[in-house]
Amino acid sequence: MTIFLTSVLLLLLSGLLAPLSRKGSRFWDRFSLAAGIAGAILGLAASLACLVLGEPGVFRIPWPGIGGFFSLRIDALSSIFLVPAFFISGAGMLYGSGYWPHAEKPGSSAWIRFFYPLLAAGLALVLTSDNGVVFLISWEVMAIAGYFLVMTDGEDEENRKAGLVYLVSTHAGTLALFALFALLGEEACLAVLPAAGSLTGTAAGKGTALFLLTLFGFGIKAGIMPLHIWLPGAHAAAPSHVSALMSGVMIKTGIYGILRVIGFFQTIPAWWGWLLLGLGISSGILGVLFAIAQHDIKRLLAYHSIENIGIILIGIGAAMLGMTYNMMPVAVLGMAGALLHVVNHGLFKGLLFLSAGSMIHAVGSRQMSAYGGLLKMLPYTGVFFLGGAIAICGLPPLNGFVSEWFIYLALFHGGIDTPRHLQAVLLVVPALAMIGGLALLCFAKVFGLSFLGSPRSGLHGAQEASASMLWAMGLLLAACLWIGIAPATVQPFLSGAVSLWTGTPAAGVYTLSALAPAGYISLASALLLALLLCFLAAGRVRRHAAIRQAATWGCGYADKLPRAQYSTSSFAEMIMGLYNWALKTRYTGEQPAGLFPARAVFRSHTPDVILDLLLLPGSRKVAAAAERIRRIIHHGDIGGYLFYIALALSLLLSVAVFVE
Repeated sequence: MTIFLTSVLLLLLSGLLAPLSRKGSRFWDRFSLAAGIAGAILGLAASLACLVLGEPGVFRIPWPGIGGFFSLRIDALSSIFLVPAFFISGAGMLYGSGYWPHAEKPGSSAWIRFFYPLLAAGLALVLTSDNGVVFLISWEVMAIAGYFLVMTDGEDEENRKAGLVYLVSTHAGTLALFALFALLGEEACLAVLPAAGSLTGTAAGKGTALFLLTLFGFGIKAGIMPLHIWLPGAHAAAPSHVSALMSGVMIKTGIYGILRVIGFFQTIPAWWGWLLLGLGISSGILGVLFAIAQHDIKRLLAYHSIENIGIILIGIGAAMLGMTYNMMPVAVLGMAGALLHVVNHGLFKGLLFLSAGSMIHAVGSRQMSAYGGLLKMLPYTGVFFLGGAIAICGLPPLNGFVSEWFIYLALFHGGIDTPRHLQAVLLVVPALAMIGGLALLCFAKVFGLSFLGSPRSGLHGAQEASASMLWAMGLLLAACLWIGIAPATVQPFLSGAVSLWTGTPAAGVYTLSALAPAGYISLASALLLALLLCFLAAGRVRRHAAIRQAATWGCGYADKLPRAQYSTSSFAEMIMGLYNWALKTRYTGEQPAGLFPARAVFRSHTPDVILDLLLLPGSRKVAAAAERIRRIIHHGDIGGYLFYIALALSLLLSVAVFVE
């Protein structure tokens, strides 16, 4: 706990020192950066120490102002979330020194350098808060820091809109959390949160209310569909290393909150697990479908965060059903898969956002229609992006495969030799496979259109990322490879968190290593890597051989024509057409006419159905109705105002009498 507190203080110090560099001071900029990275390293060390030792760390001091305590606690569950939080925040600060150089943009660099460590510190405190007051204060610090980072380029109209939607959404969730802690009681708010398995009566109204408030308040932050409305715009508007931290870590605080509150209960009603399974399937499928339809690479990656939250929810839902029906293999595998996917998604989504930032930095655009042939100009970025794409698609030998494999095992365990009412979880398997297949289609589109083919615009001046940016991406890819090739090394860490949540001994009969022998994954990964190296070696041999070269058959085209390549719309046109009932894609343009048509125009735009087609039009109608009511009521007649006051008091007294 001492190491953890030191890390938080260093992160706060890093942010406080940043304004001193606003006028171009290189010394204070470097000092701030060093303090921030040191804080991230110490926080990572504290989290790993908790996982290795298996002992929680507690810090509690009296807080006379509220009559309670300032209480923090690190345990195995919070440490699983803290590891990617500190790792990605440290890599992001290293990346940001090259992506947003202080020498070129001292003002905005100091802005980011102030709020980025503050966001990282807020995340760390949220994940370790042990009572409601500390949690809500830390939650608000995290939310406000995130808002100001989204508004880094506040002059852009789209960014201002994204910031406003983010601020309204996060505070709507915060209101639900206020109600949640009020129902949990005074001790949970001021002293210490309930112990695992200490709450009863989940079938009663209070238990249901706690669960629904938890799902709404934390679901907004997690980006569960349809509570995701803030996520695509905010991730696209923020600087890329900020997007990596928000997508890789901040949205997982919602998952952490859901897990922590559900863990308070002794028994879990079956409908809770089925509801989370349903939300996971809808978030996973719709998230990846909306991602396929995007033209902006950062919005595409943001929708993939919703998809991966769906995968995590599928694992949690399976684990909850395993607890409900006393099927511990299902509970252990589902929770292990969900927790490992929390870590994995943070790593490969952070890698993808940093790689996308390198592409944006080189080209000057987030639109994939401006890319093409980038692999020749940005070879290292291309390799890093490809690694992240393989991982997010759940393919070996990267880490995404391991966590999804755990979840598949949980679903199969739940559908075979179990009570009949649990066998329906087998129906989730095709949905999870569909999510993986659609993700593969999406990243084939992104990588192919961005890195292969010919440049679609003047990209000949595009340059590879700086050394600090490449090192940051390299660290994340190395972590993805490590978990993918040697998953057995992380299983003991997962076992402690799973044991804490399920309330079973870590060395119990249903150990994770016995249920999911990871040695087979390591063997398969080693063989796959060996095969890949053989192909690369064969390619180098053939490159030096005397081979006759000829032009590739181009379907009748005499020369390469960049405009004739696949576009972001045409590549996914078939799948978008099949699911346009959900996507509501709009097409505009002019069809070519005549034997020698003039230049034709075609555009497609896929709105966010919940935000753009439901909430914003609905809010405009409500605002217009409120304005009409205001004009009717505010007529300047004092007698009328007194009548309104008397009517309101009568209603309040009636409600009070009814409650009594």
